[in-house]
Amino acid sequence: MAISIAQVIAEHHHDGFGLFTTTPRLSWRFNATTVRDWKQASYDMRISRNGQDESYHVVSPESILVPWPSSSLASRERASVKVRATGRDGQSTDWASLSVEVALLYRSDWSAELISARLYATAHGVYEVEINGRRVGDHLLAPGWQSYQHRLHYQTYDVTSLLQEGKNVIGAHIAEGWFATRLGRPGVANIWGNRLGFLGQVEIEGEVVCASDASWDHLEGPLISSELYNGEICDSNLEDPTWSTTSATTLANGRAHVLPFPTAELIAPEVAPVRQVMELKAKKVITTPSGKKILDFGQNFVGWLRVEKTISSTPDNRDLIIRHAEVMEHEELGIRPLRTAKCQYTLKLGGPTRNAQTRFTFYGFRFAEITGYDDVCVDDFTGVVISSDLRRTGGFESSHAMLNKLHANTVWSMRGNFVSVPTDCPQRDERLGWTGDLQVFAPTANFLYDTAAFLGSWMRDVEAEQRDAGGVVPVIIPNIPKPPDNRQNRPMAIWADCAVITPWDLYNAFGDKTQLATQWESMRLWLDLGVPRDEKGFYSTKSLQYGDWLDPRAPANMPGNGPTDNFMVANAYLICTTDLAGKVGRILGKAEAAERYEIDAARLRDLFRDEYVTKTGRLACDTQTSYALALRFGLFDDEQMATACGRLDYLTRWEQFKITTGFAGTPMILKVLADNGMLNLAYRMLQERDNPSWAVSSRDGVPPNAEARVVLEGIDQEVGSGEYVFETLWETDPEWPPSHIAGPQGDQYENYFVA
Repeated sequence: MAISIAQVIAEHHHDGFGLFTTTPRLSWRFNATTVRDWKQASYDMRISRNGQDESYHVVSPESILVPWPSSSLASRERASVKVRATGRDGQSTDWASLSVEVALLYRSDWSAELISARLYATAHGVYEVEINGRRVGDHLLAPGWQSYQHRLHYQTYDVTSLLQEGKNVIGAHIAEGWFATRLGRPGVANIWGNRLGFLGQVEIEGEVVCASDASWDHLEGPLISSELYNGEICDSNLEDPTWSTTSATTLANGRAHVLPFPTAELIAPEVAPVRQVMELKAKKVITTPSGKKILDFGQNFVGWLRVEKTISSTPDNRDLIIRHAEVMEHEELGIRPLRTAKCQYTLKLGGPTRNAQTRFTFYGFRFAEITGYDDVCVDDFTGVVISSDLRRTGGFESSHAMLNKLHANTVWSMRGNFVSVPTDCPQRDERLGWTGDLQVFAPTANFLYDTAAFLGSWMRDVEAEQRDAGGVVPVIIPNIPKPPDNRQNRPMAIWADCAVITPWDLYNAFGDKTQLATQWESMRLWLDLGVPRDEKGFYSTKSLQYGDWLDPRAPANMPGNGPTDNFMVANAYLICTTDLAGKVGRILGKAEAAERYEIDAARLRDLFRDEYVTKTGRLACDTQTSYALALRFGLFDDEQMATACGRLDYLTRWEQFKITTGFAGTPMILKVLADNGMLNLAYRMLQERDNPSWAVSSRDGVPPNAEARVVLEGIDQEVGSGEYVFETLWETDPEWPPSHIAGPQGDQYENYFVA
C-alpha cells in the first residue's frame, strides 16, 4: 500500500474556514500503510491565491505545524494549498489539498465588503440564526463559554445557499447561556451582564451589508426561560415556524435596542464548536412504585431528549415535563445529587409541536422521567449527545472486559465534560471549569482527542483571569465571583499549577512550542507573584490548600482533611512547576530565566528533603500519595530510592490494593508503581474489585467516573446530596493502561514501547 497523506490541517483548525491568523501553520498526517521504515525527507507545497500560483520545496522531516511559506494573508482572503511529501527513498505521496479562508481580523473589518456570502455572528448569551426559515450551521450553544470580559468568540458561516432572489429575512434566537445564567452554588447570575444581545452581519457580493442594528425587530419567542441548571420552559402556543421568513405572521414587539459594541476582543476561534455528536435510544421504560415512567438509556451522557412524535395539547391541559438524573434512588428518580439544579424541560402544549427538544442548555443523565405524555415508549424519544466536536486520536481495547469498560467510561466522561470548556461535572449546580480537574486529566485528554485548540483557547482565559487576580490563577476558569470569601481566587497548588503543567503537557502531546511561548508570562506570573511563600520559599501555611482532596479516608464533611499533609502536597508540586519552568525557559531560549528556575528548583528540592524525608528515605507523611508525589517529581536522592520504593510497595499491599489516594495521588499512583519496578503491583491494584477501586466504576449499573467512589457500591440505596456521579475521570490515571499496556510513550508519541 503506497504512502498517502490523510489530511492537511491549518493550525488546529480542521476545516480551514474562518482562520484567525494571517500566516497559518500547516500540518499533515499519513494514512496507515504496510510500507516499512518510510520517513519523510522533504515536502513540496503549492499555494494558489488571487489567481497566482506559488511553489515551494522544503527539505525537512517536519510535518507538524510547518511555517506558512507565502506572504501574509488578509482578512477574508482565500487560498488553495496542496502538499506532497517525499521519503528518504524518493517515494512521494499524491498531492493532498486544503482550502483556507481568513476570518475578520480587526474591528474595522466589521461592516466591510466581501465577494461571497458570509455571516459573522456572536452574542452575549447563546444564539441560533435562521435565514429564510432555515437554520444556519449546526453549532450548538454558540458562541460557547469564554471569559467574556476579555474574549468573545464569533462564528463564520457560509450562507450562500440560504439566500434567495429578492427579499431575505434573517432572525436570531437568543438565550441566557453561560453569559447571564446562574453559576455556582448558591449561585451568581448575570455575571457578565443582564442584557442579552446579538451581533451579526451578512456580507453579500460586496454590494449589500446587512448588520444587526436598530432597524431589526424584537419578538417574544416560545422560550419562556432557559437556565443552565434548571432547564428550559417553552410555550408551544408562541411558536411561529414562519417567523424568519417573508411570510411571517407574528407581530414584532418593537424595534431592537442597540447595546454598546462588545469591549472584549472578538476572536475567530480555532476550537471546534459544540455539536450533536451521536444519538442514543433508551434501553427500556421503568415504571416506578409511584407510577412514574422513566426512560433508562443504560449510559450516562450529556445532551437532551428529542420527542420524535408530533404532540399537541391534551384535554386536561397537561404540560410535557422531562426530568433528568444520573441515578435511581429507592426505585425513583435520584435527584439529590443534583442539589439545587432542577434539570427539567417543560413544554406548555398548544398547537402541534414536532421534534420538541431543549435548545439552549444541557443535562447530564442516564434516566429521564416523563410526565404529561401518554404511553411512553422507547421509540418516541431519542437521546441527543452533545460535546465539543473534537477529532478522536487515541483509544484502547484489550481482551480484558473491565479495562475496556473503564476506558469507555473515561471517553464518555470526557465527552460530557468537554462542552465548550473543560468542566468538573455536567449535571448538578456546578458545571464549572475547575483548573485542577483539567490539569490532572489533560494528558489523558490529549491522548484521546486532538485537544490542542480546545485547551489552548481555555489557557488564554487562564492567563486573562490570572492577570485580573494579580498573578493568582483562580481555581475556576472562566472565573465567577462567589462572595463573601471569593475562595476561588485563593492561590491553590495543583489547581493553579495548570498555568505551568498544562502547556507543558500540550507541548509534549502536540509538539507545538507556540503553546509554551504563549503561556510563558502566565507561568512566570504564577511562580513569581502568585504563589504565597514563607521566608524559605515554600507555601505559606497561612494559605488554604485542598491537598489530596477526596482521599477516601477523609471525613465526609471535610474532604480536604485526609492523612496526607496538604502543604507537603503543595510544596512537592511547587518543585515540579519550578523545574518545568526551567525546562520551558531552555526550550524558548530564555537562558537567564531558565537558570533562575533551575537553581530555585534544586534549592527547594534540598529543602523538601530536610523538611519531609529521613536520611534513609522514609517520609514524615507516610501515605501512598506522599510517596507517589515524591517519586514522580524526583524528590529522593539515589541513596533514598530503595527505601522509598520499598515503603510504597508495603503500603500498597497493606491497603490490600485498594485506592487510598485522593486528587493528588490517584492520577499518578499506577505510573509511579510501574516506573519504579513495581509493575506487578500496578496491575494488581488496577484489577482490585473491592471498594474503593477502579473496577467498581466498570460494573454494570454504576455511572462512570464518580468523584466519591465510596457511594457507588450501594448507589441505589444511598446517594449523598453532595456526591458527583458523572465526573471527569481524573481519579483513574486513565492514560496509564494505553500507554503502559499498549505502547505509546514519549514526547509527541514519536517513540513506542511494545509491551
